[in-house]
Amino acid sequence: MQKTFQVANVKCSGCATTLKEKLFEKFGAVEVDLNTQPREITLELEEEQVEELGKALKKLGYPFVSDEMGFAESTSVKAKSFVSCAIGKMSQ
Repeated sequence: MQKTFQVANVKCSGCATTLKEKLFEKFGAVEVDLNTQPREITLELEEEQVEELGKALKKLGYPFVSDEMGFAESTSVKAKSFVSCAIGKMSQ
């Protein structure tokens, strides 16, 4: 079933490239909408995969907007997003 999720820390096409490349193997094709705020990703996903997707996104630095995090975790996730963004830019 096609689902759309709001994702934090997605700033540019570098971020989008990272999301598409890193999530493809486990979740298939991912569309990243850079025209919405907060940013949205859309993919084919079963309900039981949502938690796994959330963990994968957080690991890359792009958690669900709805994720509640403390200051330390939030700061760590933002730092990861900067690295993921840079990697995505180099992959373009």
